[in-house]
Amino acid sequence: MSKKYNLNKEDAIKIAKGAGIAVAAALLTYAADIIPGIDFGVYSPMIVALSGILINAGRKLIENK
Repeated sequence: MSKKYNLNKEDAIKIAKGAGIAVAAALLTYAADIIPGIDFGVYSPMIVALSGILINAGRKLIENK
């Protein structure tokens, strides 16, 4: 934890991760609104699988360890 009125590198990283999560949530919300209106045709199963992979990859990137 940083001193009062100062940010250290650890705090900055936590803030950046939080901002990334907020942006990702906004993008997913936007995509959820747009995607139902798009017909992917025969590619629908591939799009669903790719979406799952990308969501899992994103989750792993922001996971705290």
